[in-house]
Amino acid sequence: QVQLVESGGGLVQAGGSLRLSCAASGRTISSYAMGWFRQAPGKEREFVAGIAWDGGSTVYANSVKGRFTISRDNAKNTVYLQMNGLRPEDTAVYSCAADRRPYAIVARTPTSYDDWGQGTQVAVSS
Repeated sequence: QVQLVESGGGLVQAGGSLRLSCAASGRTISSYAMGWFRQAPGKEREFVAGIAWDGGSTVYANSVKGRFTISRDNAKNTVYLQMNGLRPEDTAVYSCAADRRPYAIVARTPTSYDDWGQGTQVAVSS
């Protein structure tokens, strides 16, 4: 099992930026695809971005493409989500997740992920 802890959320004005971090412990995540998901009040959890085990492949939801960037530092066992050009509709709790199938391609479905963090709140004011 991997323990995941997100940080970096907060309140920001529309057009602003935030950088989320997801620190993993318990196991190295160097062979795992990692994903970021978000859930707004009253809505289902949705895929935001994912990154392959070596960072060689990234996948984004259409709603964030060109504004968000996912990256990872396997030496630090950490995954990041740089969010630029934030919009009020980006307001949600953001969670990171680990897919413990070794060297798997990035999945968009939450059920493909085994371990989840508790989430960090992102609020964007208009």
